[in-house]
Amino acid sequence: MATAPAPILRRGLLTAALGLGLSRIAPGASAQQAAPIARADLLQAIRRNDPHAIRTALLRGADANALDELGAPVIVAAAKAQGWDAVRALAELRGTDVDAVDRGGANAMMYAALHGQVDLVKMLVGRKAEVNKTGWTALHFAAANGHIEVIRFLLERHAYIDAESPNGTTPLMMAARQAQTTAVQVLVEEGADPTPRNASGLDAAAYARAAGNPKLSEWLAARAAEFRRKYGTPSPQR
Repeated sequence: MATAPAPILRRGLLTAALGLGLSRIAPGASAQQAAPIARADLLQAIRRNDPHAIRTALLRGADANALDELGAPVIVAAAKAQGWDAVRALAELRGTDVDAVDRGGANAMMYAALHGQVDLVKMLVGRKAEVNKTGWTALHFAAANGHIEVIRFLLERHAYIDAESPNGTTPLMMAARQAQTTAVQVLVEEGADPTPRNASGLDAAAYARAAGNPKLSEWLAARAAEFRRKYGTPSPQR
């Protein structure tokens, strides 16, 4: 029996296995011509949170580090839209920049932390995502929504507990601002400094008070006083 030429055989197997639908790309089309179609397919697949379609678009020539229409890396756009299957599909690829940030400085792990996606946070860290990036961090985002499991995991991976945002806000301040009592207590128990004030002149106790939780504010103020006595932190200017 005659054997099919190798290129035809390979194309047939690839098409059958992956359902590529190669008819969208005209025969003889260059990779440069095919790339815009593949990118459009990739963006649509991400919006649908469809891992199979993402892989298909990448095989057609889409770039896993492409930007969406708003200039965000596609893995960040997927995370912002809570397309967790899409994030995983992209993060699995060796060439994907898991630390890529959008114009606001947020990356995929920060959005995953914000929504309590601890397994995805663990996966991204396993893919060498930076726990201690400059500025806003995943720990800030996890603290804001009180995701204790994510907080504990990040601290186990040596996340800087008193990380400062560009305006000097710490994860403890974020937890207090959202009245996340358990998160506040966990951070303080793990050694967070309750004494700093950010560029707005607010400390964690002030944020808790503004959030309508005077009991938490009083507790934080007491912890701050203890911290100053123990470590000699200067008292804040009133």
